Amino acid sequence: MAIGLKKDDNSQLMNQSDWYDNAQKYWTSIQPTVDGMLGGFATVDPIDVKGSLSFLDEFIHGVRGANNVIRKKPMITNEYACDCGAGIGRVTKNFLLKVPFQHVDLVEQAPNFVQQAKESYLRNEIEQGSVKDIKCQGLQDFSPMEGKYDLIWCQWVLGHLTDDDLVAFFKRCKKGLKPNGLIGIKENNSSKDYVVDEEDSSVTRPNDALKRLFLTSGLEVIKEEVQQGLPAGLFTVTMYMLKPIESSSS
Repeated sequence: MAIGLKKDDNSQLMNQSDWYDNAQKYWTSIQPTVDGMLGGFATVDPIDVKGSLSFLDEFIHGVRGANNVIRKKPMITNEYACDCGAGIGRVTKNFLLKVPFQHVDLVEQAPNFVQQAKESYLRNEIEQGSVKDIKCQGLQDFSPMEGKYDLIWCQWVLGHLTDDDLVAFFKRCKKGLKPNGLIGIKENNSSKDYVVDEEDSSVTRPNDALKRLFLTSGLEVIKEEVQQGLPAGLFTVTMYMLKPIESSSS
């Protein structure tokens, strides 16, 4: 689900089969460009990237105070990240590899985006070895390798998953994290109710609904921040950093 304008509320979700099939049809019709990934809002790319880099910085580099004294130690290393719902790799190229993560895997269900990533947009990064595995797969079917990632980053994609599939996805992602690994989320928020976009087969959830799903999945929010600087008329975009709840048996 790209950044996008608010649409009318629709209380009827499609049945699960049509839901994913229609999303696939929509995205395979979109041009594999940065503008396509951002729903015609390519100009927000540097704003988005700056916000993400700032949001993540303390978890990679820690926080230093006066006289360069460490106030907060880093939580994760910058060895390996996974970009979920990666499109052509815009987030990987402009954000995750600028952190910099040494290696990034991508997961994307649209074959045309995967082809563009491999053959053009991320070709140099693939040849250099910083981009590793690119899976052509929907997140409802994705299971990361156990204990592989410092960070699993999901941006403007989780609205394509039903609530049940989103919880199941998060539970699989927890297993894919290294010790102390984190899950980063960047998603549109509706103001009150679920807002369904039948064109691209996605749902925009309110903040409290997302947090309930995080908790159901055995994840707690350790940082939350609204992306600033986006054009007027768009959904609020919120970033969340999640870690597994240690006492959770899920």
